[in-house]
Amino acid sequence: MIYPPSLHIEQLSLHYGNKPAFREVSLSIAPGSITAIIGPSGCGKTSFLCCLNRLVELTPKAQMTGKILLDNQNLQTLDVLDVRRQVGMLFQKPNPFPLSIMKNIAFPLREHGIRQRDEIDHIVEMSLKNVGLWDEVKDRLKAPALSLSGGQQQRLCLARALSLNPQILLMDEPCSALDPLSSEVVEQLIINLRGKFTLIVVTHNLAQAKRIADQVALFWVQEGAGHLIEVGSAAQLFNAPQHPLTNAYVTGARG
Repeated sequence: MIYPPSLHIEQLSLHYGNKPAFREVSLSIAPGSITAIIGPSGCGKTSFLCCLNRLVELTPKAQMTGKILLDNQNLQTLDVLDVRRQVGMLFQKPNPFPLSIMKNIAFPLREHGIRQRDEIDHIVEMSLKNVGLWDEVKDRLKAPALSLSGGQQQRLCLARALSLNPQILLMDEPCSALDPLSSEVVEQLIINLRGKFTLIVVTHNLAQAKRIADQVALFWVQEGAGHLIEVGSAAQLFNAPQHPLTNAYVTGARG
């Protein structure tokens, strides 16, 4: 098994025109770990996540400075399509393509050069099994993906991301649009992916962050821009925070 890569962010800043989203974030993420990004709304968490697979480049007037190193390779020097294959992303709201369940996974595989039908069928099956969806949909693979429930759609989107065999998975509030039972299923899937992938999860749910994360990073707005206030193990950050803002946030006094 090829182990997931390490990820190092060095002095990363992002501006939308003249407006700063966040400034000078430095963060190291261990291979195969789960890092939770927490903090109040508007502190740059999602913008930070979108920098990590260069999705932010699709936003007009976005200007990023600093370095993102994937096993010491600067992401800015790599082919952008290769970056987005290596660094997959799951969004807050399920976003299946308006295609069949099968084609939701087969389409991106073909876009990335996989043409053999047998190989595509195998990857589709394994990807759906990895998210616990195969037994639920194997008899209706030609049905519209939009006919699935919200939780099933989110698992399909996760299967689609996994089908390209990424090394890193970014997740932006992956459970916030789901009912409690679906949220529990997706959260357990995230835990099961530990060690197989490097995961970075933005969440407002502090209890979820405490349950799933190896490392937790708190973002906060200071002087009009997001800043990384504190980072540490989940146990340290929730039980013995070093920064007063962290203590106030995790105890509910702020945020």
